[in-house]
Amino acid sequence: MKRKKTILAVVADASGEVFEHPDLLMVGMNGARIRPPRPEELIPLPAGSRLFTIPDTPPIGFDDGGERTVTLRKLPRHFGGGKAQAVSAFLTPGYTRTLLPAAAYGDKQIQLPLWSYTAVGWCVEEERFYAAAVRVDRNTQWQPDHFDDRKLDPLVRKLLRAHPDNRLLEQLARCALDYHCFAAKNLFFRRWEAPLPTSPVCNARCLGCISLQEAPECCPSSQERITFVPKVEELCQIAVPHLERAEKAIVSFGQGCEGDPILQADTICDAVREMRRRTDKGTIHFNSNASDPDAVDRLAQAGIDSIRVSMNSVQDRFYDAYHRPCGYTLEQVRESLRRAKRHGLFTMINYLVFPGLNDRLEEVSALGDLIEEAGVDLIQMRNLSIDPELYCRVMGIEDEGLGMVEMLDRLKRRIPRLQYGYFNRTRENFYPEGYQTDWPLPV
Repeated sequence: MKRKKTILAVVADASGEVFEHPDLLMVGMNGARIRPPRPEELIPLPAGSRLFTIPDTPPIGFDDGGERTVTLRKLPRHFGGGKAQAVSAFLTPGYTRTLLPAAAYGDKQIQLPLWSYTAVGWCVEEERFYAAAVRVDRNTQWQPDHFDDRKLDPLVRKLLRAHPDNRLLEQLARCALDYHCFAAKNLFFRRWEAPLPTSPVCNARCLGCISLQEAPECCPSSQERITFVPKVEELCQIAVPHLERAEKAIVSFGQGCEGDPILQADTICDAVREMRRRTDKGTIHFNSNASDPDAVDRLAQAGIDSIRVSMNSVQDRFYDAYHRPCGYTLEQVRESLRRAKRHGLFTMINYLVFPGLNDRLEEVSALGDLIEEAGVDLIQMRNLSIDPELYCRVMGIEDEGLGMVEMLDRLKRRIPRLQYGYFNRTRENFYPEGYQTDWPLPV
């Protein structure tokens, strides 16, 4: 029999120093509900994860003796007695959070920046941090220790010298060096997945957009959007050598530093045809809101291999409240998924998940219906980066869901062929051996 672990609440002082609280147990939030984590919802904090404070937001813990939740506005006297702040984990890629940090979000004076906030505690028996998370992808290529900027800078300068007139290459150099985009860094390291941002415009106004915030509802965007549409030769000049020579090569349209590439489908179709004229190697991938089914037809015919469709929900009211589509509907997105599979594309949903919404019973049921109807191959369980209080308010979340692990289990039982993941895949790895039963993944 496994011994029950004692997971204490983790708190911080005003300077950001982190402590385990000696008298409070860890709790988390599923939607608006504060509750203790279930055993299957906790894992040791994955390597490469980071801790940070939630400014001016008191943490909430569970008083085991009194069997009640406690909002901690001041630290214990032996920790200085000052103002207490909540602590969050930012998970390393490949892990999906199961609970939000439990905190008095109504006390904060600022809108929180675009990070994914994850509950974290301290395991007394093992003397290490635990996070409310589950592993969904084995790929370790996106671990931070693979991205050494000391090696990167000379590679960037070398490629820029080779193509001094390529505007897209200049954009990606900035993404790699200034914004520390791992995909952009991959281009210069000549390996894995490299980005091909193409569209300066978008037909959605996502509440948590990282490249453009037009209204004050959220917070400043974390990076600037590309300002031009690259020419076909600019795209090919970057993509073809990567497809030809990179290890496990993928080139991807639809990146964080652009709008939506579906609005540049004609240019991209021309570029993809030219790429495939020059090489049959590697994987050409398309990330999009998939708002135009006819464009998906043309892209598939041009030669893309896979598509990933972004959505926070498969229910219209939640989708519209977050993505705020301009001139298209969620039904057109669903139709794009159907057509992608008819063309034989490997189809994925870039599912922007939030505990308390994506594990609601009606959402899980509707997602299962869409997966079966459209033949979706894989769900990328991506943690939605947004202020939890803002998202709950805009979505009208006032209760809790089934739990994220329960959500994953139910979908897998209903659709055994369904794959979970966090990253895009090469053609050779679309359907790895044993994928039908490969859940849950080991920590």
